[in-house]
Amino acid sequence: MEMLDRSRLQDPVYMAQRIAACEKEIQKGIIGQKGIIRQVMLAMLTGGNVLLEGMPGLGKTRLVSTIGRVFDLSFKRIQFTPDLMPSDVTGTNIIIKNEQGSSFSFERGPIFSNLILADEINRATPKTQSALLEAMQEHTVTVGNDSHALKEPFFVLATQNPIENEGTYPLPEAQLDRFMFKILVRFPSKEELKGIVALTEGSEAPVIEKQMDGEGLLAARTLVNQIPIADAVMDYLLEIVMETHASNPYIREGASPRAAQSLIRAARAKAFLEGRFNVSFQDVKEAAYPVLRHRIIAGFDAISKGITEDEIIKNILDAKSALFEKI
Repeated sequence: MEMLDRSRLQDPVYMAQRIAACEKEIQKGIIGQKGIIRQVMLAMLTGGNVLLEGMPGLGKTRLVSTIGRVFDLSFKRIQFTPDLMPSDVTGTNIIIKNEQGSSFSFERGPIFSNLILADEINRATPKTQSALLEAMQEHTVTVGNDSHALKEPFFVLATQNPIENEGTYPLPEAQLDRFMFKILVRFPSKEELKGIVALTEGSEAPVIEKQMDGEGLLAARTLVNQIPIADAVMDYLLEIVMETHASNPYIREGASPRAAQSLIRAARAKAFLEGRFNVSFQDVKEAAYPVLRHRIIAGFDAISKGITEDEIIKNILDAKSALFEKI
């Protein structure tokens, strides 16, 4: 393992190489999910949080624990259930008795870690969901009159089962908007499943080595924010978001301004991870799907015809790309 050279934390070329090494190391422990690993890495590079949607047993816990080892970050898994209380996530004040009398002491909950896997978030009640989502937004937890800062870097990867599964509490649109990405986890192919079985049921597990730490990740985030975006690319990005508010029978509600912010950050992170220090139209186009699919609400016409959010996004991208190619 190559040690992180702290004298080069401000060197964008060196840091891009180190982040790429982290991605490669994570892939050693995860079979067949390169696209998902890439998107999670983009979110981590921008301080965003990720919502994964897919059936149980597709390696989501393994992914987060592997990321924790590679980046040398603390990791906690919270299993969301209907009886989970907000204090089970954030922590609570407890009474301590001593010779001087009684006093309150704050007992920290599992959210006080760098990486949080919020497993099956849509099985918890809205009150408990809100406790997590507020911490995601503010990076603080308030109990009583006291606020407690969370560890940095702080990253939440929440999972949910498809909505058609029974016993779930779908996240409201305003809460979904707090996630930078929504990533759909597909079932692996036969060859990928064969590799997963060999990896998990074999006698020798792959050795996952530390490649980075929290300080390095925060330094990389600073470098990502400094990547310039040309005016033409910015116009393209904003046109995509504005088009979700145009008259479209397939869209009931368009994306929020937060979608434009997330698109900018994701496009910059993609360019950085690929060793480029300028944002391209393709960077924006590829980031649009995970950024927008949970931020647009399909209308009745789309639902009745079985048209998905991804198909709506593709139509918007095709129309805008054709327009900007003529410029």
